Amino acid sequence: MDNGGSTITIKGILSLLMESISELEDEEGRCVKRVISLGMGDPTLYSCFRTTQVSLQAVSDSLLSNKFHGYAPTVGLPQTRRAIAEYLSRDLPYKLSQDDVFITSGCTQAIDVALAMLARPRANILLPRPGFPIYELCAKFRNLEVRYFDLLPENGWEIDLDAVESLADDNTVALVVINPGNPCGNVYSYLHLMKIAETAKKLGILVIADEVYGHLAFGSKPFVPMGVFGSIVPVLTLGSLSKRWIVPGWRLGWFVTTDPSGSFKDPKIIERFKKYFDILGGPATFIQAAVPTILEQTDESFFKKTLNSLKNSSDICYDWINEIPCIDSSHRPEGSMAMMVKLNLSLLEDISDDIDFCFKLAREESVILLPGTAVGLKNWLRITFAADASSIEEAFKRIKCFYLRHAKTQSQIIVDL
Repeated sequence: MDNGGSTITIKGILSLLMESISELEDEEGRCVKRVISLGMGDPTLYSCFRTTQVSLQAVSDSLLSNKFHGYAPTVGLPQTRRAIAEYLSRDLPYKLSQDDVFITSGCTQAIDVALAMLARPRANILLPRPGFPIYELCAKFRNLEVRYFDLLPENGWEIDLDAVESLADDNTVALVVINPGNPCGNVYSYLHLMKIAETAKKLGILVIADEVYGHLAFGSKPFVPMGVFGSIVPVLTLGSLSKRWIVPGWRLGWFVTTDPSGSFKDPKIIERFKKYFDILGGPATFIQAAVPTILEQTDESFFKKTLNSLKNSSDICYDWINEIPCIDSSHRPEGSMAMMVKLNLSLLEDISDDIDFCFKLAREESVILLPGTAVGLKNWLRITFAADASSIEEAFKRIKCFYLRHAKTQSQIIVDL
């Protein structure tokens, strides 16, 4: 089975790109050009993205109270679980309880929990391509076979549901849906999500809904949680504070059974969840204790400001992409913090693939983009637009200079044809 995946992590390849830039220093050890990274999905790198004062005060109050220096229950503080259940229930046609919620160290640990709970001999899992490579890494550690279905760029990166049906068999345990999309910047419609749920029900598998970018939708389609369709198919919802509240380093995530039909209510399943959490280390207790205040008291204006900034930055990216012939995007981003662009190598003289493009761009222009190979799509690029407008403008000016330096002449293109 072609896994379509990568053997290198996103952080690993970004570290190599940074190392290639560090070789280009002046006599005083300074980089020749200011490094601009549009490769890592960490909005805190730019001053235009800062968390709300409510979050800072809540954590400070929690820490200084001297009440939360000890161990938390392994599944999470009760008040934290209850607050997350109430927060998620706002967008669902049913109510979650605190027993549906388990606190994790970021969404990455929630991913590992989901795959660990589903792993069994000969089991396989269906993952999107392009997607988030942590799923493949976790699956390999759990001896879960990975099968990739394509996202369709011509259809706004919707899931190829025919491919999903052809890939699934009696050993398929789950289908992963990332919405809003990382790395594609798409947002799925209510209708498409319903079709996904109906397909999963037909196949007898559950859905893992990765909603780490939940509510970060700024296009024409609103964010719809997959849990809305929990009465059709069981859904494991994964999320965190990281992106919406701009605090990825706080490592506060959740693993939630959004399942009104009660498929996960079997005492044996619940006991298995609890035992697995007994061996995990959750987020710091004082961070957990701050969550109820953060979820309840954050003003809507903070979210609106973040969405406006992301939309503005994504529009700048999209407009610049249309100015550079060797890269192309058929759709404006609608959500999350990143987008995929196609690389046209036929217009470039001495670039062999997306990895070569990114390393040469880093060395020559001190601009970091993520090669699409890292997320399962060769000769594409992932561009993160969670950056300030001036940095994006400067980055794309340099990318355009890079293109002009490496562009084939018209006669070369004709000869190649």
